[in-house]
Amino acid sequence: HKNWGFKLCFLYLRNVLGLPYNHKRVYRIYRELELNLRIKPKRRIKRDKPQKLAVPTCINQSWSMDFMHDALTDGRAIRLFNVIDDHNREALTIEVDFSLPAQRVIRSLNQLIEYRGKPDQIRCDNGPEYISNDLKDWATKQDIVIEYIEPGNPQQNAYVERFNKTVRYDWLNQELFDNLDQVRQQAEVWLDHYNNERPNMGNGGFTPIQKLNMAA
Repeated sequence: HKNWGFKLCFLYLRNVLGLPYNHKRVYRIYRELELNLRIKPKRRIKRDKPQKLAVPTCINQSWSMDFMHDALTDGRAIRLFNVIDDHNREALTIEVDFSLPAQRVIRSLNQLIEYRGKPDQIRCDNGPEYISNDLKDWATKQDIVIEYIEPGNPQQNAYVERFNKTVRYDWLNQELFDNLDQVRQQAEVWLDHYNNERPNMGNGGFTPIQKLNMAA
């Protein structure tokens, strides 16, 4: 995990692997192995403090969904459709294709509902796929509230935006993809790693599946 800083490494050893080492010992070895990452200083921009998102108390209260973009080695653009459960930050799917219209979004959500259950609401931005009548009609029939964020305020969709950042930094930026099948296969492997092995700060340093099991 070459992109993990000390805190993620320590939480992985303690919470995921169950090793009893204290943080001082782990940090000493971390420094001796010269694993510490160079942190690029950020330019501080004064912004209004965003309103905190409500934290769901159980799964399926609120999902978040969003699109990402990447490209194959031959230059063809691809899209990724990401859905997470806001309660335990669990990644539910990464759908990959050259085009993902509203009908593909609906099909993917139906597949999730079959095994996961139905959410009370789904948070998203105002992209054309999300504001289409097809998705609105589907949500009405399913009795699901589509919670649209205000245009130009991605912080209102902070849970999935933070997930997108992790997808980009930990996976997409580390790989070159020749075809869609390669992206889809790696997406499945990375999803399993993210949900089962990667400590999540939003879960108090535990993985999404660990938080899910704690609530069971």
